[in-house]
Amino acid sequence: MTAADPFAQFDAWLTEAGKVEPNDPNAMALATSDADGLPNVRMVLLKGHDARGFVFYTNFESQKGTELLANKQAAAVFHWKSLRRQVRIRGPVSVVSEAEADAYFQSRPRDSRIGAWASQQSRPLEGRFALEAAVAKYAAKHAIGEVPRPSYWSGFRISPSYIEFWTDKPFRLHERLVYRRKDEAEAWTTEMLYP
Repeated sequence: MTAADPFAQFDAWLTEAGKVEPNDPNAMALATSDADGLPNVRMVLLKGHDARGFVFYTNFESQKGTELLANKQAAAVFHWKSLRRQVRIRGPVSVVSEAEADAYFQSRPRDSRIGAWASQQSRPLEGRFALEAAVAKYAAKHAIGEVPRPSYWSGFRISPSYIEFWTDKPFRLHERLVYRRKDEAEAWTTEMLYP
């Protein structure tokens, strides 16, 4: 059964994936592009979703962070091999609110919060010892009390204008259902695509 609302459809599929996928059912391949238009793709973890979009967190100074701040567009795909399904999303990207970023940051394990301070994500690392020394430095600095969120660490929300639900079928006659809208004020339109 297909939901009229793609976010309800996604939630149903993600819930089902959570029961059968052995690792990280919330993993998605995130595509961005650099200043020259060359695409980049990497796996990230979805940390929230609702009618506003799909949220993940990162260091703004990382490759994906700088690319998203410069070109506020992204695409992502969820692939659940055990279910023989995937979901593709595309659309504009915005930064989450400070309150959302703070709340999620404080929900992370303490060592992960220290790691956010210690890692100069995507920049050259002269050796593992340098990273371990940075972790020790920030662990000592934040030995007591809460570990605050670094100003360069936050989240992005993809507000999709395109969501495609793909289901594997015999003889490569797959089902592809697409939801589209130009902006959040518009209603979704749907159509089926040839496999």
